[in-house]
Amino acid sequence: MATVTNPLIMRVRAALETINDPASGRNLIAAGAIRGLAADDDGRVRFTLELSGADRQASEALLEAAKAAAGSVDGVSSVSAVATAHQAQSPQTQKPTTPAGAHANPFGLKGKPKIEAAGETLTGVKSVIAVASGKGGVGKSTVAANLAVALAATGKRVGILDADIYGPSLPTLFGLKDKPTMREGKIVPHEAYGVKAMSIGWLVDQEKAVAWRGPMVMGAVRQLMTDVDWGELDILLIDTPPGTGDTHLSLIQSKRLSGAVIVSTPQEMALADMRRGVALFRQTKTPVLGIIENMAWLEMPDGSRQYIFGEGGARKAANALEAPFLGSIPLYPELRQASDEGMPLAAREHPASDSFKELAEKIGKSIDD
Repeated sequence: MATVTNPLIMRVRAALETINDPASGRNLIAAGAIRGLAADDDGRVRFTLELSGADRQASEALLEAAKAAAGSVDGVSSVSAVATAHQAQSPQTQKPTTPAGAHANPFGLKGKPKIEAAGETLTGVKSVIAVASGKGGVGKSTVAANLAVALAATGKRVGILDADIYGPSLPTLFGLKDKPTMREGKIVPHEAYGVKAMSIGWLVDQEKAVAWRGPMVMGAVRQLMTDVDWGELDILLIDTPPGTGDTHLSLIQSKRLSGAVIVSTPQEMALADMRRGVALFRQTKTPVLGIIENMAWLEMPDGSRQYIFGEGGARKAANALEAPFLGSIPLYPELRQASDEGMPLAAREHPASDSFKELAEKIGKSIDD
């Protein structure tokens, strides 16, 4: 990895200094709008464009200008840049949203949102499935990564997009640290365990906190859909952040979701949030493909089961909600260890891999029917 003293980076910085930020009146470097500028030995350049006070069109224009300037530098082979601009609005200038319960547009958007156009770029992807959870800490990302591996093992062409902008975990779960490459202006996703994988964690500095506002998150999700060369896929799993926030609304607005799988642990604290997740997807006409109960029990050496978080809570909640119950995953210490080591347990011989295989078969069947 090149450092800021690398001659190529210095030339790129000089090129970016020729582009002005209209909001501040200064060039992009002086305005502090260029973050994470880096270059590989083969000339691949990456940076994040962070702006405030710019509307979406102005931000995109600046991004294209910055990419063009960097790409014109001698020695640059490709440019990967992500825009994280947001617009700060006062209460007086904010547009009113549609009242709750209105049928026309539940999010108060006018015209065709850009995220819809982003969804249309996934022409080679047959099904897009959100893996969601109401509450954090239920093992959703671990489940999503292992489901992707298990689905690929069934012969399906699978991709996984880590859309948790604030807490990307796919680089750890798959044990991949290298930045992705570029091909014909598109980011090439990593491939591991038969799965194409992409995460914001490979594009930003993992040592720094991502402090982006809602529109910035939505813009990043849109770019992860449009600027990645996903190719031909049977299933694209999208690991969403906990809760029901901007990422979920962006994906719903893309009109590409084939359905949602919701992960929960058995205790009521997690189930209450899981019910809200089901309500969101149903309200927006997104099929709930099923509910998975994670950390269902701990198997003891004598073969008995210890229900640490309560017994069968997610199954009971699924029945009450009249939602499909896909199955339970026991609490395996080996699953935690494998996740930390970046080697999904679904790719090994282990009882957990049998659980993920059964779940993958049910999910595959639900979208094939």
